[in-house]
Amino acid sequence: MNKNDQNTRRNFLKTASSLAAVAMVEPFFECVKKTKPFLSFSTLGCPKWSFETIVTCAAKNGYHGIELRGLQGQLDLTKCPEFSSPARITASKKLVVDSGLKIVDLGSSAKMHIADPTKRKIQLDEAKRFIDLAVSLNCPYVRVFPDDLPKEQDRNETIELIINGLRELGDYAKGSTVSVLLESHGKVVSKDILHQIMQNAENSHIGLIWDVWNMWSVTKEPPKEVHEKLKKYIRHIHIKDAKLIAGKEQYVPIGQGEAPLSEAIKALRKDGYKGYYSFEWEKMWHPDIEEPENVLPFYPKAMQKYF
Repeated sequence: MNKNDQNTRRNFLKTASSLAAVAMVEPFFECVKKTKPFLSFSTLGCPKWSFETIVTCAAKNGYHGIELRGLQGQLDLTKCPEFSSPARITASKKLVVDSGLKIVDLGSSAKMHIADPTKRKIQLDEAKRFIDLAVSLNCPYVRVFPDDLPKEQDRNETIELIINGLRELGDYAKGSTVSVLLESHGKVVSKDILHQIMQNAENSHIGLIWDVWNMWSVTKEPPKEVHEKLKKYIRHIHIKDAKLIAGKEQYVPIGQGEAPLSEAIKALRKDGYKGYYSFEWEKMWHPDIEEPENVLPFYPKAMQKYF
C-alpha cells in the first residue's frame, strides 16, 4: 500500500468513525428531547399573585402549563373576575396561549365522601361548574377530593359515595374533552383503596392525580408498587418535597426532602407517562414557607436531575 492509499484509508476510517458517532449521538439527543418533562405549577403556591403575574412567571421560567387552584385568595375559580364572562374567559385564555402555555388542571374543592344530601349536592354542583369552566378554557382536567373516611360513617358506604360521585361527574363530562381526576388526598391515600375506587368508578372521563408525597408520607408504600397498581388511571402528577419533623411536615425545595421522587419518576418514565409534573408549593395553607418568587423559578432546574 503506497502513501496515498494509506492517507485515503485513514481519511475514510476517520470519516466513518465520525458518522458512526453522529448516528449514535442523534438518537440519544432525540431520546432526551422526547423525555423532556412537561412542567406546571399550582397557583396554591402564589396565592397573592395576579393572573398576569402567574402567566409571566410560568413563561419566563420554562414551564409548559399552569394548574389553577384559586386566584388571589378566591378558591372558587368560577367566581374569579378573570372568568366572569365569555369575553373575560376569551381574554384570559388568549393571555395563556400567547405566552406559550396551557391551563392543565382546575383544582376544585369538591369532596366526594360527604353523605348529607344537601351538603353533597353543593360539592357536586361545584365540580360541575368547574367542568363547564374547563370546557370554556380548553383545560383537560378538573380535580376533586375523595377526601375523608369519617368514623361516624360506615367505611364501605363512604367508599361507595366516592365511587358514585365520580360516576356522576364522569357522566356529566361526557361529550367534552374534560376528565375529572380524583387526587390521592386526605385519608384516602393507600394504593388498594384508590384502586378499588378507580376500578369501580371506571369511565373514560375519570382518572387519578398521583400526589407522591401525600401518599408516601402516610402509607410509606414504595412508589414503584403504587405506580404498578394505579398506572392505568394516572393522568396527572403532583410534586412536592418535605421533611417530617416531630410528625409535622416541613416543606422544602424539590430534592431537599424525604419524598421518594426518584423512584416515582423512574417508574413513570419507564412506563411512558406523558402528562404533567405539577409543582404544588402549599403557600396558601402555610404562609410561613418560602415566597413563590424564590421557589417557583427553582423547580424546573431542580427537576432536570430526574430526567
